[in-house]
Amino acid sequence: MLVSREMWIRGPVGAGAEARVTRAGCRTAVVVVPTMTAGTRLLDLVPLLESDHRVQVVFTVPHTTDHWPGVEEFVRAQHGLLLPWEQAVQHTFDLVLAASHRHLEQLRGPILLVGHGAGTMKSHRYSRKAETPALPATGLDRELLTYRGRVLPAALALATEDEKVALESLCPEALPAAVVAGDVCLDRMTAGTAFREHYRQALGLNPRRRLVTISSTWSTDSIFGRVPSLCRAILDALPPARYSVAAVLHPNVWTVHGRRQVTAWLSDCVEAGLRLIPPDHGWQATMIASDWVIGDHGSTTAYAAALGRPVTLATDPGDQLRTGSIADLVRQNTPLLEAGPLAEQESAAVRHCDRLSSVAAKAITSRPGEAAGILRSAMYRLLGLAEPESPPVVPMLPSPRPIEA
Repeated sequence: MLVSREMWIRGPVGAGAEARVTRAGCRTAVVVVPTMTAGTRLLDLVPLLESDHRVQVVFTVPHTTDHWPGVEEFVRAQHGLLLPWEQAVQHTFDLVLAASHRHLEQLRGPILLVGHGAGTMKSHRYSRKAETPALPATGLDRELLTYRGRVLPAALALATEDEKVALESLCPEALPAAVVAGDVCLDRMTAGTAFREHYRQALGLNPRRRLVTISSTWSTDSIFGRVPSLCRAILDALPPARYSVAAVLHPNVWTVHGRRQVTAWLSDCVEAGLRLIPPDHGWQATMIASDWVIGDHGSTTAYAAALGRPVTLATDPGDQLRTGSIADLVRQNTPLLEAGPLAEQESAAVRHCDRLSSVAAKAITSRPGEAAGILRSAMYRLLGLAEPESPPVVPMLPSPRPIEA
């Protein structure tokens, strides 16, 4: 439903704002959240500038005929000031933060575009939006980065040098905007390993208990799409005295099917002890707390691999993966789950762990530990403000809060 002008909020932007604000003269930055996945990634960036008294941060959720449900509720739960979409597109901002290509052409102001998963380039070989599986998709294609001959992002954050090389052939006119920034999510997770025991305690684990996490992306070729009974099977197969089991599902699973339905589908598992992690309550911390991850081709599995967690793949989408993509590299260096004793398969995952971690980490970032500083510099350059002298500080990752039976 489109928002009428009568529903515009009396906020810190737009006509008459100078009579309403208490902090005057602030630069305005808008965080564009078309999906929960994009919003989760942008929340890694917002702390880099929102404490600056010279900056006012607001949020907006695009309203179109095919918008994703539940996104406004997600944003409101972060307690950010939410501008109606129709109001946001009428205002010129000093900075636009985006982690999706959707609706960029409607926004006014310099755009910083970041990827919303592991790597800027997609792992799927073909576009999921195409009616037939014939259109290649990388995430750096000209049709995504330009509009009527104009490059949309003023700063395009890339994760690796290889992505910059790819951009040169896919959309060379966007090269001046490219910034190889690394991956802020992986950097936060790496820093979060110092709090591993804290996160394990939040999940109710003692030091002797091993945590097995099932990591599923969305779509029909994911774990939850192909093997919805896997959570129950793993719970039943592992000795409960030594193991706990958690599940992390892609935000789109929750968004499309609804929290009530997903929880109902897994209710027997939750009653049997499954730690079911909501999409906005600690998936990164759960990966840090894990001892073994059973995953698929999604970004969460790749992050776990890069973090040094033993990984076993439960599904393989075959030729649907782009050759050389992050998911493809993880697949090449990871054992597949088979029928048989799990203890042997966990041991096999541990044996592959070091090589897998090295391969995954290099594929995800060319600037390990540097993303926050690089991205903050890019944001302040677009804002036209001097960067603070203090080093960038990103808050500790939130603790996991499993759904209760």
